[in-house]
Amino acid sequence: MRFQDLLAYKKSFALAMKIFEITKSFLKEETYSLTDQIRRSSRSTPATIAEAYRKRIYPKHFYSKLTDSDGENSETQVWLEFAVSCKYISEAIYQEFVSESLEIGKLINYMILNPEKFGVKNSVQ
Repeated sequence: MRFQDLLAYKKSFALAMKIFEITKSFLKEETYSLTDQIRRSSRSTPATIAEAYRKRIYPKHFYSKLTDSDGENSETQVWLEFAVSCKYISEAIYQEFVSESLEIGKLINYMILNPEKFGVKNSVQ
């Protein structure tokens, strides 16, 4: 299996692309703050899932990268909250994106709790 085949990767990549598209409409004054931050955290989520999967022969690295990914996913939720509070996105978009982010978090957590299903061998350190 390739990391691109992982459901958590696919869904987080798709959300990052949705965020990229919607942030094109944010105010120019937000370019180096909110726009940059939300794009970075949303893109970091699938990137660190990919890193975790590639490092799965090292269980501690697998867990570490997945917890990093979960943290980036949570950070994305914070930036979405700022975006809706600043009225850059609608409440409906906010709810949709946060719902997707929560699902991604559950998928990441599943990977953390079931490492053997992703090729992690506990005897390898």
